[in-house]
Amino acid sequence: MTLKSILAAGCLTSLAAGAVQAETLDVASTYPKNMPFLGESAEILARNIEVVTDGAVKLTIHGAGDLVPALDVLPQVSSGAIPAGWDWIGYWGGTLPVTNLAGAMPFGLGPSDFVGWMWAGGGMEIVQKAYDPLNVKFLPCSVTAPEPGGWFNKEIETVDDLKGLKMRISGIGGQAMNRLGASTQLIPAGELYVALERGRIDATEYSLPSIDKSLGFSEIAKYYYFPGWHQPASWNTFIINKDVWDGFDENTREAITIACQATVAWSIANGPIAQPDVLEDFRAEGVEVRRFPAPVLEALHESATAVLEEQAANDPIFKEAYESILSYRDASRNWNELQALTVKE
Repeated sequence: MTLKSILAAGCLTSLAAGAVQAETLDVASTYPKNMPFLGESAEILARNIEVVTDGAVKLTIHGAGDLVPALDVLPQVSSGAIPAGWDWIGYWGGTLPVTNLAGAMPFGLGPSDFVGWMWAGGGMEIVQKAYDPLNVKFLPCSVTAPEPGGWFNKEIETVDDLKGLKMRISGIGGQAMNRLGASTQLIPAGELYVALERGRIDATEYSLPSIDKSLGFSEIAKYYYFPGWHQPASWNTFIINKDVWDGFDENTREAITIACQATVAWSIANGPIAQPDVLEDFRAEGVEVRRFPAPVLEALHESATAVLEEQAANDPIFKEAYESILSYRDASRNWNELQALTVKE
């Protein structure tokens, strides 16, 4: 579908605003519109784009299901049925295996290193190769801080406690859990409370504590485990039909990219800040906040590494990205270790 036909279909509308000809893009999100941080970050991107383009480009953010179902956002943007989307990139791992890495690489890079790899270390160029056949431009615009390991209705004391566990966990983390005997599935945010309450699942991970609070998990699960081994950092991305993207002039494309980078900075600053108070609220409600035992983490690491290597062997773009991340991590490790502050307070 061409930019002209999208305009004719009404997905991209032109609005007169004084001397400024404004183009308004409908953006389908994979998140509920008012979800803290994840949904909020799309609104921050919209504000930033409007500012840097001096009102020439505006985004109208639609919550999950308002335009299309959450898990249909990518194919609808690809076809041109909708001009743009806002997503957790890992949702598309079944179609684009490399997005499993950008969505969440277990035991992988933390937020600052993930930003470095993606924006300056070649990550964007590698991942874009997967999107090109779908006629989609992707921009990684919000990085999520390390997530908790999840909510559980039983204690996890040994690796055997994972056997038979029904858990909502996606991507490579879910595959690693399956190798250890769990039964995992991907469920959208809006369905998780009922699934956990009614026993469809025994456990779930979703996102940061402030976001989990908005979903009500503390009302129905007793144990909250850390660390988020499956997702030490992850990307939310702005995806745009390539015909729409190519319809912008070079200066507008550069301005949108700058707005995206500003949103990355916002996400780094705003992701962690609310979490300590939320954890205290959970404790006050009787939630037991715990760390996974070391033997469990070791087993998960071994299982996740096996999954990563298998996927690298099966998909050339995944392999290129995986090797690139490992190389970036090795190159930055000496620097990070030299800068580590180990003085006890």
